[in-house]
Amino acid sequence: MMRWAKEWVAPLGLAVIISFSFNTYVAQGMKVPTGSMLPTIQLDDKVFVEKLVALTDFKFGDIVVFYPPLKGEEDKRYIKRLIGLPGDTIEVKDGALYRNGEKVDEPYVKEPMKYRFGPVQVPEGKYLFLGDNRNDSLDSHLWPTPFVDKSKLVGKALFRYYPFDQIGEIK
Repeated sequence: MMRWAKEWVAPLGLAVIISFSFNTYVAQGMKVPTGSMLPTIQLDDKVFVEKLVALTDFKFGDIVVFYPPLKGEEDKRYIKRLIGLPGDTIEVKDGALYRNGEKVDEPYVKEPMKYRFGPVQVPEGKYLFLGDNRNDSLDSHLWPTPFVDKSKLVGKALFRYYPFDQIGEIK
């Protein structure tokens, strides 16, 4: 019994430490709990999230996991589309998104927006997010403070790994 312990306990312990570190700091699988990203991401889809925030170049249109600036929701992870980068001016009017005064083509949006928002300028070190299911998404346009601090970003969703017939990159 002692020989088995010597041969397997150390490698098993190392594997557990590596797995924990990978999940905590590098990447993690996550289940999507709401329909706020329909039709891009379905309710209960599982996505792989790269968590190297300090090394990630976030761009307009990325799908990002973050902790929202909402009282009582600070510990919940949200997944939404990155719409506003630091310095951007964002406005929703006439059913469309305007970024820095230009109307944005958004083929991933479920339906035209039935609300008006902004214009707001995204402060330095902050981001603005909207769900693809714009009319049924608890996102920046409804929050008292519409901006998410960079320190609250978890990472970028790279691809869906479940359901198996939908495996692939998320756009």
